[in-house]
Amino acid sequence: MKNNFLKTALLVALMIGGVEVFGQEKDPFLLTVDGQNITLSEFEAVYKKNNRDEVVDQNDLKEYLELYINFRLKVREAEELGLDTARKFIEELKGYQKQLAKPYLTDKEVTEKLVEEAYQRSLKDIRASHILIKIGPDALPKDTLEVYNKIMGIRKQALKGDFASLAKKYSEDPSAKDNGGDLGWFSVLRMVYPFETAAYTTPVGDVSMPVRTRFGYHIIKVVGQREAQGEIRAAHIMIKKEKEATDEQIKAAETKINEVKALLDKGESFEDLATKYSEDKGSASKGGELPKFGTGRMVAKFEAAAFGLKKDGDYSEPVLTDYGWHIVKRLERLPVPSFEDSEKDLSSKVAKDSRSQMSQQVVLNRVKQENGFEENRKALDEIGKLLTEDLIEGKWNADTAANLQDMVFNIGNKVYTQADFANYIGTHQVRRKKEDLLVIMNGLYGQYLNESLLAYEESQLPAKYPEYKALLKEYRDGILLFDLTDSKVWSKAVKDTAGLKEFHAQNRDKFMWGERLDAEIYYCQKDSIIESLQKQLNKRLKKIKKNTPSTEELLKEFNANSALNLRIESDQYEKDEEEVLKNVVWEKGVQGPFKDGNNQVLVLVKEVLKPTPKSLKEARGLVTAEYQNYLEQQWIAELRGKYKYTANEELLKNIK
Repeated sequence: MKNNFLKTALLVALMIGGVEVFGQEKDPFLLTVDGQNITLSEFEAVYKKNNRDEVVDQNDLKEYLELYINFRLKVREAEELGLDTARKFIEELKGYQKQLAKPYLTDKEVTEKLVEEAYQRSLKDIRASHILIKIGPDALPKDTLEVYNKIMGIRKQALKGDFASLAKKYSEDPSAKDNGGDLGWFSVLRMVYPFETAAYTTPVGDVSMPVRTRFGYHIIKVVGQREAQGEIRAAHIMIKKEKEATDEQIKAAETKINEVKALLDKGESFEDLATKYSEDKGSASKGGELPKFGTGRMVAKFEAAAFGLKKDGDYSEPVLTDYGWHIVKRLERLPVPSFEDSEKDLSSKVAKDSRSQMSQQVVLNRVKQENGFEENRKALDEIGKLLTEDLIEGKWNADTAANLQDMVFNIGNKVYTQADFANYIGTHQVRRKKEDLLVIMNGLYGQYLNESLLAYEESQLPAKYPEYKALLKEYRDGILLFDLTDSKVWSKAVKDTAGLKEFHAQNRDKFMWGERLDAEIYYCQKDSIIESLQKQLNKRLKKIKKNTPSTEELLKEFNANSALNLRIESDQYEKDEEEVLKNVVWEKGVQGPFKDGNNQVLVLVKEVLKPTPKSLKEARGLVTAEYQNYLEQQWIAELRGKYKYTANEELLKNIK
């Protein structure tokens, strides 16, 4: 119950948060709360944001104004209590601010093109092999050139010779020793973006020019291209094979999977067999069902078996993978969705993918151009001279650069000095393998520069984008309202047990049971037991002490040859609480039989109960909700007495 109130309250808080309206020359004050003025246009924007009716009703406006006054009073109280300066509030608001700022820190046009490109690529699957020569993204130019020349030399050989043999000989991808560089089939968003782009733009049979990724330089041979398979929902029954399994163990697993297959062929349920025998515990409890998957998500043999099934419901012959033996069942084949259906999902994936840096880079360049960005690379050289091997250990002392105050770069009127960057190095250094100190510094400088540019742009957003400023204010006021209302109303109603008891005692007539039946319901699967059971129930009704059977005894008697013959439910029922009780006359006695699905039902009405108050335990949820409403009303009355406020309702007539 409390959670529902929390959600509702936060929604209200966000709904009626302030919305700034700019460029209005004549904008009278509609409301003043403790010296804070709210304009008519601000209230109108809030009202229309949450009321989509074309016709504005004056009575609705007045009611909404009262709610808005309550909201502003609560926010004012939160400010008075200093909640807006609390560390918890500041950190929470920062988190929301980061989320709200994200759309403004990427280029919309570039992002849209990336999403469209991802969709077009999703229509094709690629099979490719590669050779990798490793080098870090921040390597020095001389090292980069050396690796580039090496990969170019390998490419010349690959254009003439056996790519797989060259991959086994030269590639620094550890898997190449076994697979000859073969990556199998893959689709969009499965590889890092530069690699994906080369794979999708290199003709089948050709070898790409060297491609630089964060791992190093690659050359890629495209082996095949096909129409995308889409995705599939599948289930499997798996008998595990250990990594170092002997031939005997593999054979034993094969025998077991074949026995399961034989049961399937005889018509037994795939789901039941998966539950009983599958050794993939994660899916066995779901009848073997796996999350949907597409190209490149599963090991090749499993994927081929799943996509090779012709129709929903078909299952495969046993398939051996590195994980064990599988029988795969096709549940549903899902074709590639339309762009409209996949746009939202692709947008989310693109935003999390490395390609989103392209969109962000456009913003970084724009921030530089708009704010007179200047850079002093020579100032970095002085910091480089102070670096020691301690940086490799993550223990370099930034204080050694404390006296270096030359500008490294500036954005607008903000100057970032050598000491600032040195401190950044100090707080972001980590222990790492042996690496050139200048390479480490250059990598950290790139991070520092980009983070500083984005932070500067974020600080300018409220002035540049009125809608962002308004939304940020909504979240700010909403968090304040949520935290304060939680302590004053929601949590208080739950924790104040004495107050809750007193409130219940004073309002018992609000929490009443309606008229109820004290009854036992007997569900009979076999018609043949009805007559005998009726006789026994009449004994229970008359309470003949010597021969009155208990419900346990009745179950034992009638379920002697099947546990499904008789089922008994007993409770105190309100009207329409159970479908079968709609046929019952509200009077004491044995009634029925009534038809209920495949069952015949007898009802033993022991007593018709008059309306009575519910105990606090029985009505705690309802009582807590009403107590919260009571606390809310008391609190609002207190705030309206504490703070001076005025509202000019005549101005509401100007809202059309």
